[in-house]
Amino acid sequence: MTQSLDRLKESPSQTAGPYVHIGLTPNFCGIGGVYASDLGSTMVNEQSKGERIDLRIRVLDGTGKPLKDALVEIWQADANGLYNSPAELRGAADPNFLGWGRQPTDTETGICLFRTIKPGRVPFSDGRLMAPHITLWIVARGINIGLHTRLYFSDEEEANAEDPILARIEHRVRVPTLIAERQGDTYVFDVHLQGEKETVFFDS
Repeated sequence: MTQSLDRLKESPSQTAGPYVHIGLTPNFCGIGGVYASDLGSTMVNEQSKGERIDLRIRVLDGTGKPLKDALVEIWQADANGLYNSPAELRGAADPNFLGWGRQPTDTETGICLFRTIKPGRVPFSDGRLMAPHITLWIVARGINIGLHTRLYFSDEEEANAEDPILARIEHRVRVPTLIAERQGDTYVFDVHLQGEKETVFFDS
C-alpha cells in the first residue's frame, strides 16, 4: 500500500554556520595538523609579478554591524590579465601567483585581509576590456547560497568608466558600492549585505 507523503514538511535549508570555518579554515579555528596553513591564505611569493597590494574587506549586516563569522573567497587575474586556470586560452598566467584566496573575517571586527597583486584588465565576452577587478564570494551564518560580487579600484576611473559590467548595472547610484578606496598600499572595501548601502550582488 502506497503511503501518502503530503503531511511531510520541507526540512529547513542548511546555512553556512561554524562548520564552514572548521572545514575550510581549520588553523584559524585552532585545529592543527590538517594543513600546514589554511588553503588560500597565501596568494603571492617573492617571484610573483605585479604591484603588491593589501585588500581589506569588511562584511557588514543590514544594521551596519560587522559580520564576525563570514568567510570570503576571491578570484582574480594576474598582473597581465591572465587567469591561473586550465580554461585560460590566451596565454600562460604567472606561475608564482595563485589567483585565488580564502580568508575568514575577524571574530571582533568582521575584517579579513588579503595580500595579493593588482590584476590586469580582462576582455569581456565581446572583446571589450573590463576594468581591473576582483571577484568575491561570501558565505556566513544565515546565508543559504554564497553571495557573489565584484570589487573595482578607485584609482582606475578611466577603466571603470569603460567597463561593460559597470555600465549594465540598472541603478547607477549603486556602482560606488563596488569600488574599493585606496589608502596607501591598501584598498579598503565594505560589503553591505542589506540596507540602503547594499552592495551590488550578481547571479552566481
